Amino acid sequence: MIHEDFEFKRHGFAGHLAEPDGGSDRAVIIIMGDEQSLLPGIKFAERFADYGITGLSVSLYGAGGLPDSPNQVPLDMFIPAVTYLREEKHIERLSIYGQSMGSICAVLAATYVGGFENLIMVSPTHVPFEGTLKDKKTMSGHSIATWKGLDVPFVTADFSKVKAAKYQKHPDAKCKVTGMWVAYHDAYQDMDAEEKARLHVEKTGARVLLIAGDEDEAWPSEYSAKLIESELKRVSYEKEVKLIIYPHGSHLNGLMPNREREKRLYRMIPLIGLMYKTFGKYRRRT
Repeated sequence: MIHEDFEFKRHGFAGHLAEPDGGSDRAVIIIMGDEQSLLPGIKFAERFADYGITGLSVSLYGAGGLPDSPNQVPLDMFIPAVTYLREEKHIERLSIYGQSMGSICAVLAATYVGGFENLIMVSPTHVPFEGTLKDKKTMSGHSIATWKGLDVPFVTADFSKVKAAKYQKHPDAKCKVTGMWVAYHDAYQDMDAEEKARLHVEKTGARVLLIAGDEDEAWPSEYSAKLIESELKRVSYEKEVKLIIYPHGSHLNGLMPNREREKRLYRMIPLIGLMYKTFGKYRRRT
C-alpha cells in the first residue's frame, strides 16, 4: 500500500492518501472531520485501498492552515484535491464518502465541485449547521463551511447548555440520547431556516447511498436520511438512490477500519462504547 500526506499550505488541502500497490483508476474522497479524530480518516482510506480503491482522506479542521474547530471550513480545498486525483493519479471514477459532519461537506463538494460518480452519506444530516469554536460550545455566528469565502446557509443548534456526556430520554428518540442530539433536533424545528439551509443532494448528479442507525445517539440521522430520500423521490431524481437503516444502529456506522491491522484501535472499543452508548450496547449483535 502506498501512502502520501498533504499539507494545506503546500497542496491546497490537508489529508492522507492510501493507494493499492497496483494502483487504481477508482478513488474515493473520505471526509471524517477532525485531523485528530479518534477514528482517523487515513484508516478509512486504507480500508478502501484494501478493496482496490485509492482512498484520499481530506481533513476539515485541526490541521495546519485549516480552522481549529468545525467553523468556516473552506470547501474550495476540494478543487485541488480532485485535481490531484484526476491529473496525478489518473482517476477516472471518483466517489465521495462523508460520515457525520463529513456528510455535509461531501454533499457540498459534490454540488459545487462536481464530477463524483457516487455520494455516500453515513449518519448524515440534511442541513449545514452554525460553526462552533474550539470549546465545542461557543457558537461562532458563521457557517460550518464556506464556498469562495462566503458562508453557506446554516441552521443554529445551540450547544451552550449541552452536557455532551449526559444521556436523557426524548419522546422522538428510540434510545437515550445526548444533549447534542436534543440541540440538533430542536434546531430542525426552525422550519424557515431549515428550508433555506437544506442540502440540495439532487444537484450532485451522483448515485446516492444513505446509511443511518435507528438508535443514533448523537443526532437524528435516520430522520435526515429519510428526509433526503423523500426529497429525491419528490423531484424524480434520475440517479440511483439507496437507503439503509440499521436496527439498533449507532452514530458510528458504515465502513470500519481493518480489524487485523488496527488491533490497537479495536482495543479501545469499550472506551468508544462509553461515549456512544448504542454502539457499546449492540456492537456485538450488528
